[in-house]
Amino acid sequence: MSQRASDARGENRDSPTVEFEQRTVPARMREKYPAPRWADVQALIADTLVAHVAFVAEGAPRVLPVAIATSGTDVLLHGSSGSGWLRALAAGLQVSISVAAVDGLVIARSAFESSIHYRSAVLFGRCRELRGCAAAAALDVLTDALIPGRVAEVRRPTAKELAATLVLRVTVSDWTYKLSDGWPTDPDSDVAGDAWAGVLPTARGYLAPRSAPDLRSNVAVPESALNLLKNSLEGPPVAQS
Repeated sequence: MSQRASDARGENRDSPTVEFEQRTVPARMREKYPAPRWADVQALIADTLVAHVAFVAEGAPRVLPVAIATSGTDVLLHGSSGSGWLRALAAGLQVSISVAAVDGLVIARSAFESSIHYRSAVLFGRCRELRGCAAAAALDVLTDALIPGRVAEVRRPTAKELAATLVLRVTVSDWTYKLSDGWPTDPDSDVAGDAWAGVLPTARGYLAPRSAPDLRSNVAVPESALNLLKNSLEGPPVAQS
Protein backbone atom coordinates (compact mmCIF):
# COMPACT_ATOMS: atom_id res chain seq x y z
CA MET A 1 0.00 0.00 0.00
CA SER A 2 1.43 3.36 -0.91
CA GLN A 3 1.76 6.06 1.69
CA ARG A 4 -0.25 8.42 -0.47
CA ALA A 5 -3.10 5.94 -0.77
CA SER A 6 -3.20 5.62 3.01
CA ASP A 7 -3.25 9.39 3.45
CA ALA A 8 -6.08 9.70 0.95
CA ARG A 9 -8.25 7.58 3.24
CA GLY A 10 -7.41 9.84 6.16
CA GLU A 11 -5.60 7.06 8.08
CA ASN A 12 -2.17 8.59 8.18
CA ARG A 13 -2.32 12.35 7.98
CA ASP A 14 0.76 12.88 10.18
CA SER A 15 3.06 10.77 7.98
CA PRO A 16 5.34 11.96 5.16
CA THR A 17 3.07 12.17 2.11
CA VAL A 18 5.22 10.27 -0.36
CA GLU A 19 4.62 7.50 -2.86
CA PHE A 20 6.40 4.35 -1.73
CA GLU A 21 9.10 3.26 -4.14
CA GLN A 22 9.75 -0.37 -5.05
CA ARG A 23 12.43 -0.63 -2.37
CA THR A 24 9.78 -0.32 0.36
CA VAL A 25 7.35 -2.87 -1.10
CA PRO A 26 7.73 -6.23 0.70
CA ALA A 27 8.44 -9.16 -1.57
CA ARG A 28 7.47 -11.77 1.05
CA MET A 29 5.94 -12.17 4.51
CA ARG A 30 3.60 -9.26 3.88
CA GLU A 31 1.71 -10.06 7.09
CA LYS A 32 4.65 -8.57 9.02
CA TYR A 33 4.16 -5.20 7.32
CA PRO A 34 1.16 -3.47 8.94
CA ALA A 35 -0.60 -0.53 7.35
CA PRO A 36 2.08 2.19 7.44
CA ARG A 37 1.71 4.66 10.31
CA TRP A 38 4.42 7.20 11.08
CA ALA A 39 3.40 7.02 14.75
CA ASP A 40 4.73 3.44 14.84
CA VAL A 41 8.10 4.60 13.54
CA GLN A 42 8.17 7.44 16.08
CA ALA A 43 7.48 5.00 18.93
CA LEU A 44 10.19 2.65 17.68
CA ILE A 45 12.79 5.43 17.50
CA ALA A 46 11.80 6.66 20.98
CA ASP A 47 12.37 3.15 22.34
CA THR A 48 15.60 2.49 20.46
CA LEU A 49 17.53 5.79 20.66
CA VAL A 50 20.30 4.63 18.31
CA ALA A 51 20.07 4.11 14.55
CA HIS A 52 22.50 2.95 11.88
CA VAL A 53 22.89 5.41 9.03
CA ALA A 54 24.15 3.92 5.78
CA PHE A 55 25.44 5.82 2.74
CA VAL A 56 27.95 5.54 -0.07
CA ALA A 57 31.02 7.80 -0.02
CA GLU A 58 34.13 7.65 -2.15
CA GLY A 59 32.72 4.62 -3.92
CA ALA A 60 32.37 2.50 -0.78
CA PRO A 61 29.48 1.76 1.61
CA ARG A 62 29.61 3.26 5.11
CA VAL A 63 27.51 2.74 8.22
CA LEU A 64 27.47 5.03 11.26
CA PRO A 65 25.71 4.32 14.58
CA VAL A 66 24.13 7.62 15.64
CA ALA A 67 21.72 8.78 18.34
CA ILE A 68 18.38 9.61 16.74
CA ALA A 69 15.14 11.42 17.46
CA THR A 70 12.11 12.40 15.43
CA SER A 71 10.85 15.92 14.85
CA GLY A 72 7.49 15.84 13.17
CA THR A 73 7.95 13.74 10.05
CA ASP A 74 11.71 14.35 9.96
CA VAL A 75 14.59 12.68 11.78
CA LEU A 76 17.35 14.45 13.75
CA LEU A 77 20.99 13.33 13.97
CA HIS A 78 24.04 14.97 15.45
CA GLY A 79 27.75 14.48 16.03
CA SER A 80 31.09 16.22 15.97
CA SER A 81 31.51 19.02 13.44
CA GLY A 82 34.96 17.52 12.84
CA SER A 83 33.47 14.29 11.46
CA GLY A 84 34.18 13.99 7.76
CA TRP A 85 31.36 11.51 7.29
CA LEU A 86 28.80 13.77 8.93
CA ARG A 87 29.96 16.66 6.77
CA ALA A 88 29.47 14.41 3.73
CA LEU A 89 25.92 13.73 4.86
CA ALA A 90 25.32 17.45 5.33
CA ALA A 91 26.25 17.93 1.68
CA GLY A 92 23.11 16.04 0.69
CA LEU A 93 24.13 12.40 0.25
CA GLN A 94 21.28 9.92 0.12
CA VAL A 95 21.02 7.92 3.33
CA SER A 96 19.30 4.78 4.49
CA ILE A 97 18.55 4.63 8.22
CA SER A 98 17.92 1.34 10.01
CA VAL A 99 16.25 1.14 13.42
CA ALA A 100 15.31 -2.07 15.25
CA ALA A 101 14.11 -3.12 18.69
CA VAL A 102 13.97 -6.62 20.12
CA ASP A 103 10.75 -7.08 22.12
CA GLY A 104 11.01 -10.73 23.02
CA LEU A 105 12.09 -14.27 22.15
CA VAL A 106 9.65 -16.65 20.50
CA ILE A 107 10.52 -20.02 22.01
CA ALA A 108 9.01 -22.68 19.82
CA ARG A 109 9.04 -26.45 20.18
CA SER A 110 11.87 -26.65 17.66
CA ALA A 111 14.90 -24.50 16.94
CA PHE A 112 13.66 -24.01 13.37
CA GLU A 113 10.38 -22.37 14.43
CA SER A 114 11.92 -20.24 17.20
CA SER A 115 12.31 -16.55 16.37
CA ILE A 116 12.29 -13.01 17.75
CA HIS A 117 9.61 -10.46 18.47
CA TYR A 118 10.85 -7.23 16.94
CA ARG A 119 9.95 -3.91 15.41
CA SER A 120 12.11 -2.49 12.64
CA ALA A 121 12.07 0.39 10.20
CA VAL A 122 14.18 1.48 7.27
CA LEU A 123 14.01 5.14 6.28
CA PHE A 124 15.30 6.80 3.13
CA GLY A 125 16.10 10.46 2.64
CA ARG A 126 18.66 13.24 2.53
CA CYS A 127 20.25 15.34 5.28
CA ARG A 128 20.62 19.06 5.61
CA GLU A 129 22.60 20.93 8.22
CA LEU A 130 20.83 23.00 10.83
CA ARG A 131 22.48 26.14 12.16
CA GLY A 132 21.92 28.79 14.79
CA CYS A 133 18.64 28.69 16.68
CA ALA A 134 17.38 25.77 14.59
CA ALA A 135 20.40 23.68 15.59
CA ALA A 136 20.02 24.59 19.27
CA ALA A 137 16.32 23.70 19.20
CA ALA A 138 17.08 20.36 17.51
CA LEU A 139 19.68 19.56 20.18
CA ASP A 140 17.03 20.20 22.82
CA VAL A 141 14.77 17.67 21.09
CA LEU A 142 17.59 15.12 20.95
CA THR A 143 18.53 15.66 24.60
CA ASP A 144 14.98 15.26 25.86
CA ALA A 145 14.52 12.21 23.63
CA LEU A 146 17.44 10.53 25.41
CA ILE A 147 16.76 11.91 28.90
CA PRO A 148 13.22 13.33 29.11
CA GLY A 149 13.16 16.57 31.07
CA ARG A 150 16.92 17.08 31.12
CA VAL A 151 16.96 20.27 29.04
CA ALA A 152 15.16 22.15 31.83
CA GLU A 153 17.72 20.96 34.39
CA VAL A 154 20.96 22.06 32.73
CA ARG A 155 22.49 25.27 31.40
CA ARG A 156 22.16 26.31 27.77
CA PRO A 157 24.93 25.17 25.39
CA THR A 158 27.74 27.66 24.80
CA ALA A 159 28.65 29.07 21.41
CA LYS A 160 31.79 26.91 21.47
CA GLU A 161 29.77 23.76 22.14
CA LEU A 162 27.34 24.57 19.35
CA ALA A 163 30.22 25.20 16.96
CA ALA A 164 31.67 21.78 17.83
CA THR A 165 28.38 20.03 17.04
CA LEU A 166 26.97 19.24 13.61
CA VAL A 167 23.18 18.87 13.65
CA LEU A 168 21.41 17.24 10.72
CA ARG A 169 17.73 17.08 9.82
CA VAL A 170 16.79 14.17 7.57
CA THR A 171 13.84 14.74 5.29
CA VAL A 172 12.34 11.27 5.00
CA SER A 173 11.24 10.55 1.44
CA ASP A 174 9.99 7.01 2.03
CA TRP A 175 10.13 4.32 4.67
CA THR A 176 9.01 0.85 5.63
CA TYR A 177 7.99 -0.57 9.01
CA LYS A 178 8.04 -4.25 9.97
CA LEU A 179 6.49 -5.93 13.01
CA SER A 180 6.92 -9.49 14.28
CA ASP A 181 4.73 -10.23 17.31
CA GLY A 182 3.16 -13.63 16.78
CA TRP A 183 3.11 -16.91 18.68
CA PRO A 184 5.14 -19.97 17.76
CA THR A 185 3.74 -21.72 14.69
CA ASP A 186 4.65 -25.30 15.44
CA PRO A 187 3.43 -28.22 13.35
CA ASP A 188 0.85 -30.50 14.96
CA SER A 189 3.43 -33.23 15.47
CA ASP A 190 5.48 -30.89 17.69
CA VAL A 191 2.44 -29.51 19.52
CA ALA A 192 1.66 -33.05 20.58
CA GLY A 193 5.10 -33.35 22.15
CA ASP A 194 6.44 -32.40 25.58
CA ALA A 195 8.50 -29.29 24.67
CA TRP A 196 7.38 -25.95 26.15
CA ALA A 197 6.48 -23.12 23.77
CA GLY A 198 5.71 -19.45 24.32
CA VAL A 199 7.15 -15.96 24.36
CA LEU A 200 9.78 -14.47 26.65
CA PRO A 201 9.29 -10.66 26.54
CA THR A 202 12.20 -8.28 26.98
CA ALA A 203 12.20 -5.05 28.99
CA ARG A 204 14.41 -2.00 28.58
CA GLY A 205 15.48 -0.38 31.82
CA TYR A 206 18.12 1.33 33.90
CA LEU A 207 19.95 0.40 37.08
CA ALA A 208 20.57 2.62 40.11
CA PRO A 209 22.45 5.83 39.16
CA ARG A 210 26.14 6.14 40.03
CA SER A 211 27.30 9.66 40.89
CA ALA A 212 30.41 11.04 39.21
CA PRO A 213 33.50 10.92 41.46
CA ASP A 214 33.89 14.71 41.27
CA LEU A 215 30.25 15.46 42.13
CA ARG A 216 29.73 17.81 45.08
CA SER A 217 28.10 16.03 48.01
CA ASN A 218 25.04 18.30 48.13
CA VAL A 219 23.97 17.69 44.49
CA ALA A 220 21.03 15.29 44.27
CA VAL A 221 20.16 12.89 41.47
CA PRO A 222 17.92 14.88 39.08
CA GLU A 223 14.27 14.19 38.44
CA SER A 224 15.00 13.23 34.84
CA ALA A 225 17.23 10.33 35.96
CA LEU A 226 14.90 9.33 38.79
CA ASN A 227 11.94 9.18 36.41
CA LEU A 228 13.86 6.92 34.04
CA LEU A 229 14.78 4.70 36.97
CA LYS A 230 11.20 4.67 38.29
CA ASN A 231 9.88 3.59 34.90
CA SER A 232 12.51 0.86 34.78
CA LEU A 233 11.60 -0.47 38.23
CA GLU A 234 7.90 -0.51 37.47
CA GLY A 235 8.40 -2.16 34.10
CA PRO A 236 5.75 -4.01 32.14
CA PRO A 237 3.45 -6.49 33.84
CA VAL A 238 4.80 -10.03 34.05
CA ALA A 239 2.61 -12.53 32.22
CA GLN A 240 2.02 -15.93 33.81
CA SER A 241 0.92 -19.06 32.00
